[in-house]
Amino acid sequence: MIVCVAVVGHQNNPLYIQSFTDADDELKLHHIVHCSLDVVDERVNNPKKAAPTLNETFLGLLYPTENYKVYGYLTNTKVKFILVTTDLDVRDADVRNFFRRFHTAYVDAVSNPFHVPGKKITSKIFAERVSTIVKSFGTSAAG
Repeated sequence: MIVCVAVVGHQNNPLYIQSFTDADDELKLHHIVHCSLDVVDERVNNPKKAAPTLNETFLGLLYPTENYKVYGYLTNTKVKFILVTTDLDVRDADVRNFFRRFHTAYVDAVSNPFHVPGKKITSKIFAERVSTIVKSFGTSAAG
């Protein structure tokens, strides 16, 4: 089950964070997302490991915790997508499909002429699309 998704700007500014659990866990999930940014930066800025997968946007498992697994995705514009899940048996194909659909929803949201680049995403349509994507996570490969 997905418990949190986030969109983080290229300067590590949060553009969108949505939790899908109790309010008690929200701060902890925000902390996990923030900590995962260090792992993303380490992978992106490490030239030894980055060379073979230079064009790869899916960063894979960033790190597991006791209760969560954190996955990352980096767009060409250095916007980061973070996925936090409680499911410890997640298939990479499902996560890649999630990020592909999430990226499409993000592109649609920021393509709105009234959206200011670099500012928080406040679109209700984007939030509804994200909720739909999260609910369908792992159920089918079709998107």
